[in-house]
Amino acid sequence: MATIQEKLAGSLSILKQLQNKDGLAVIKSSEMSRTHLERLLNHGFLQEVMKGWYISSRPDSLPGDTTNRYASYWYFISEYATARFGEEWCLSADQSLSFYSGSRIVPGQIIIRSPQGSNNAAQLMHNTSLFDLKATIATSIYKDPPFGLNLYSLPEALVECSPDFFRLDRVTAHTCLSMVPDVSDILKIVLEKGQTVKAGRLAGAFRNIGHIAAADEMVSVMKSLSYDIREEDPFADRSTITCTRVTSPYVMRLKLMWNKMRDAVITNFPETDSKHTDVDACLNGIEAQYKLDAYHSLSIEGYKVTDELIEKVRSGNWNPDEDSSDAEQRNAMAARGYWQAFQAVKESVKKILAGDNPGEVADNDHRVWYRELFTPGVAVGLLKASDLAGYRTNQVYIRGSMHTPLNPEAVRDAMPVLFELLKNESDAGVRAVLGHFVFVYIHPYMDGNGRIARFLMNTMLISGGYDWTVIPVEKRKEYMTALEKASANEDITDFTRFLASLIKNNSEKKKEKDFQKEGLDVGFHPDPLN
Repeated sequence: MATIQEKLAGSLSILKQLQNKDGLAVIKSSEMSRTHLERLLNHGFLQEVMKGWYISSRPDSLPGDTTNRYASYWYFISEYATARFGEEWCLSADQSLSFYSGSRIVPGQIIIRSPQGSNNAAQLMHNTSLFDLKATIATSIYKDPPFGLNLYSLPEALVECSPDFFRLDRVTAHTCLSMVPDVSDILKIVLEKGQTVKAGRLAGAFRNIGHIAAADEMVSVMKSLSYDIREEDPFADRSTITCTRVTSPYVMRLKLMWNKMRDAVITNFPETDSKHTDVDACLNGIEAQYKLDAYHSLSIEGYKVTDELIEKVRSGNWNPDEDSSDAEQRNAMAARGYWQAFQAVKESVKKILAGDNPGEVADNDHRVWYRELFTPGVAVGLLKASDLAGYRTNQVYIRGSMHTPLNPEAVRDAMPVLFELLKNESDAGVRAVLGHFVFVYIHPYMDGNGRIARFLMNTMLISGGYDWTVIPVEKRKEYMTALEKASANEDITDFTRFLASLIKNNSEKKKEKDFQKEGLDVGFHPDPLN
């Protein structure tokens, strides 16, 4: 008689056959026996998405962890829609445009159009839902390669999107308009359907973003064929970024996001008149923060480090080959790598304080920071040397986030844009806040992105006269929630205010220490940030 372990192994073997190239599985109940389904559900290898539908999961996931569900979301939508409607379905024009613009945010509600739709909503995971709309589908279907989603073509999606789309999601609309090489395909659609209002709206949209030739051509062609076209600007305000033809949507999206978020950062981030004129004093101040910074930055990422371990690493007494207690530290490699990276970051700060462009220094040096983080792992055989060569080559997901980081090919388009924006940004607060945010938004490496983003934030802060700022692990939830809001909703305000509060608190504590050194009683003692 088979043991429990043998039975589970048999069920897992069937599950493996249903997994895709990314190791994810979307399963309809009819594809697996009830016995196997229940066994895999009970052991945490499956999760129910909706009645009759399941996705593969990890049994070691914590309660409430959304990572697997968000990672599987688009695969599930594709499998579910195809199972119900065959090929007679597509996502809405608005959602199609989001995909073309490079966004993979999980929406609150996904709309699937199909002539076979029933106009019903189904509740999915984590307060999301699916609505199958009984409606015509796109004239020409484009099948998205990674997930197999049926989308409107880009020209038809721009014609058929909702009028409010331009106002509600300017970044996506502007990005998609910038991807149009010429308006001939759009003109064919509006002329075949006699859609003069939509033609006027698109002419106004092109003119708003500075694509004057496209706007003029649309108006000219429609009028020459006796259509009464009235140009209308659907955007809420005038674009400050002139349209340039883009081959990668990620390039334009990042530039537009930076431009959109910049004002919010300037409004909410504290100004400073300070300058780091004494290089040695500045570097000594940074070094004094090492122990605190290492503890909190590593703890935020889930490492368990002790003061004793950090002190051993700093003093050079850490030797896992000779000291068994060092070898037993589960997180010793992370601590050693952090110390090495911290020293490399200080060298980058020296260059900035000597007058080098902060964005250019970060561009040249961030790969060094990354390698230093993980070379201890290579030295002991935990990682291969090739693992430290360049940006990631696989897709990654952020635990609990509705935002899916860019695909590996897009990372290579996006990273030069980030450093171009940093090089050209005059405000240090903007460089610090958006540099950190955009780095984790892209997520260029398989690991270490949060630590490097915090190093990047601090080098940009130092470049503007601010002090090195530690993000405390006790505020991890607030920190991650603010980053999620920026990623999912393109709202940087909470993240800016979060960092601003840390800087203000540090400034108050610094003033208090200065007063105490002078023997004065300041009369107030702000709560410390641990």
